[in-house]
Amino acid sequence: MFKHRRKLNQEAELDITSFMNLMIILVPVLLMTMVFSRITVIDLTLPEAGAGDASDTDKPKVLEVVIFEDFIDVNYPAGTRLKRIEKVEIPSEEPGQPATVDYNYPLLSLTLQEIKRQLKEQGTEKRDVLLLSQPDTSYQTLITAMDTVRSFKTVLITDVVDAELFPQISLGDAPTNVVETAAAGGAQ
Repeated sequence: MFKHRRKLNQEAELDITSFMNLMIILVPVLLMTMVFSRITVIDLTLPEAGAGDASDTDKPKVLEVVIFEDFIDVNYPAGTRLKRIEKVEIPSEEPGQPATVDYNYPLLSLTLQEIKRQLKEQGTEKRDVLLLSQPDTSYQTLITAMDTVRSFKTVLITDVVDAELFPQISLGDAPTNVVETAAAGGAQ
């Protein structure tokens, strides 16, 4: 009754049209939603060995920003305190959340801008700063302090631009005894 016929071997064709249509739609969508990251490189210089010798009077004066647990000292020349910037309470942006206590970076920026202005009036072009921190200083605190001492935002004609403060940043360890620093520096 039933006859079994042998089918002739034919090559099968692949229809990839629908797959190509899918790729044509997916590739642009994936590219548009992709997060592009920007890597910022910060150039740092480490203090040279024997940089603590104060025997040479011909050495240029060093601007120091010293980060302690509760405050930041700005010293110029090194060891002579110009300003102590205490931590401030920053209100939370979300209602009902407690305020946080952090360093007063805007005041640090204003202080460094004033130092830069006074140095320019004296005919001194200073671009370097020594950023000293304690070993337990958080990474975010260091990065924010480095961004603050490097530049500040200002309006030039109609654009907001970054104006240079002290872009050549050197890192070092802060003195462990705050009393020594306070005795070495002037009273604020």
